[in-house]
Amino acid sequence: MSDADPYLWLEDVSGEAALDWVRERNAETVAALAADPGFKVLESGIREALDDDGRIPYARRRGRHLYNFWQDADHVRGLWRRTTLEEYRKERPDWEPLLDLDALAAAEGEKWAWAGSAVLAPDHRHALVMLSRDGADACVVREFDLEALEFVEDGFRVEEARTRIGWIDRDRVWIGTDFGPGSMSSSGYPLQARRWHRGTPLAEAETVYEGRPSDVSASAWHDDTPGFERDFAHRQIDFWTQELFLLPEAGTGAESPKAAEPLKIEVPDDASASVHREWLIVAPKSPWLGHDAGSLLAFDFEAFLAGEREAAVLFAPDAHTALAGWSWTRHHLILTTSADVSSRMEILTPGAGPDGWERAPLAGLPPLSTASVTGTDPDVGDEFFLNVAGYLQPSTLYRGTAPAGADESVKQGPALFDTAGLTVRQHFATSADGTKVPYFLVGPEDRPGPGPTLLYGYGGFEISMVPGYSAVTGRAWLARGGTYVVAGIRGGHEYGPDWHKAALGANRVRAYEDFAAVARDLVAREVTTPAQLGIEGGSNGGLLMGAMLTRDPELFGAVVAHVPLLDMLRFHKLLAGASWIAEYGDPDNRPHLEGISPYHQIRTDGPAYPPLLLLTSTRDDRVHPGHARKMAARLRELGHPVLFHEHLGGGHSGATDHGQTAFNEALVHTFLWERLTPKR
Repeated sequence: MSDADPYLWLEDVSGEAALDWVRERNAETVAALAADPGFKVLESGIREALDDDGRIPYARRRGRHLYNFWQDADHVRGLWRRTTLEEYRKERPDWEPLLDLDALAAAEGEKWAWAGSAVLAPDHRHALVMLSRDGADACVVREFDLEALEFVEDGFRVEEARTRIGWIDRDRVWIGTDFGPGSMSSSGYPLQARRWHRGTPLAEAETVYEGRPSDVSASAWHDDTPGFERDFAHRQIDFWTQELFLLPEAGTGAESPKAAEPLKIEVPDDASASVHREWLIVAPKSPWLGHDAGSLLAFDFEAFLAGEREAAVLFAPDAHTALAGWSWTRHHLILTTSADVSSRMEILTPGAGPDGWERAPLAGLPPLSTASVTGTDPDVGDEFFLNVAGYLQPSTLYRGTAPAGADESVKQGPALFDTAGLTVRQHFATSADGTKVPYFLVGPEDRPGPGPTLLYGYGGFEISMVPGYSAVTGRAWLARGGTYVVAGIRGGHEYGPDWHKAALGANRVRAYEDFAAVARDLVAREVTTPAQLGIEGGSNGGLLMGAMLTRDPELFGAVVAHVPLLDMLRFHKLLAGASWIAEYGDPDNRPHLEGISPYHQIRTDGPAYPPLLLLTSTRDDRVHPGHARKMAARLRELGHPVLFHEHLGGGHSGATDHGQTAFNEALVHTFLWERLTPKR
């Protein structure tokens, strides 16, 4: 298409003409899909699973309480609540309600959505509560009293913005927000870290650290670990490079002493670094100090600042195993790795063993599953909570104490769909350049022949596609006889930093070749046929869907894209898009981006496009809804089969409550089932 984009007017998010167009498309889609006799049954079944009161109420310890945010049929917008460990162990704990978002929304006439909280240690009486209007990334901040159970009338309060805020002490916070021109990056994130004192105007908060205008963001936070109190600043240069600084000490009153310069912690700009007590932990993404990319290294922090570079190697990758994460308890580090995309865990203890660290495996993890630490309280003790799940295995939440292990099953998620006759297998497809690409296949153990199959993928931003239990997929797809497949294509982190880097920038096509290879492998194995193969992805995965539609349309029978990027020549000018230049490349240097921009690759000749369903949200302030709007308009103009639906709320997740989620999922699975299993 020409440089003159005829659909730029659809980028006007709340413009009346654009919203009229959205309403017309929504009506068409609802008429086409929601009129199906099974739609309401499917929607109701999904909603029932989402609202099931047997779901695990994941909680985070703050002092003697475990805090949880909960949504169900009676709490549509949600309830912030807490309980004790003794109660939490019970099948039906007695929860203390703290903040009812449904009541707050009704009282204030706002569609509030929960955006998180920060509770001040050690007394855990005061909290900073973040509230989003209808799911947007931007939020308002209000101080909340956890004894009086009300907002503090003259407390810390910030109007709607992409704010970053955290406690220093009872009367001070670190804050980055919209202070006016020059205070926000082109991506819409704060560039200033200010120290704000209670009772003073926000505009007068002291600027302590500031990023450069070209940066993605800057922030600061306080480490309140007893005996190790200190402050850090972080400069996000682009999505994959950053700098970490130790800030000079400040006074506790409204006036700070003469500021010294922040001390840069001299690790590679593409490495992740964090400090816990006396330890500096570094995960380099390129070779460093003789260690491979993807390693995990530990240094004595004070010795490192003094120039020493002797590292303890906590993890070294190999061809099949990658670092997946780590979590501290008071005296131990829990290390999570991924072996061919299945979890392995160890508990490491500093100060013991031949290299200064003693390690013990955390046994009992089932194959083809994902284990993740959901909570620790590293300033207080060695308690940890561990979640384990698989595609056909509902989540189990364990409680343990390091180094003994996870010996107490405290919560078991319900089985929300019938798994009889289903199995999970892992296969590897061969991509165009010979790379072996892993994928999981979930479906009938003894299917007599090819059948309807849904292939999901993402392929970007170091996000791994790992096993997990989905009641929605189970009820809406597997229980109806479908096969579900998840591809671990390049661009993710399934095999560490190099797996991600292989699909960066001009090499993005490697991810698309990987996904196409999995599709062909499914057909070769007679799992499915192109006419019976549907694909789905969201956000960057929505870009993947657009690429598949325009690159390899003959491989698929239907395509679903949620909140997608699709115009890769303008993404950097829309909302948070400028922050993704390090992932995709600079649109002002067009050659490779025009070649992978689905909006610019729509054809009128060649193989017919499979039907496409696009879903987005007016309140998505991360990926602009204009991407999906313009793609739908262009496809309609050229006569390609496309349906479009845009929730007026929902943010980047597409929904803020279970009702919206159930409706969206019913649209998706009705669309897929009708097109992949045509009536005879």
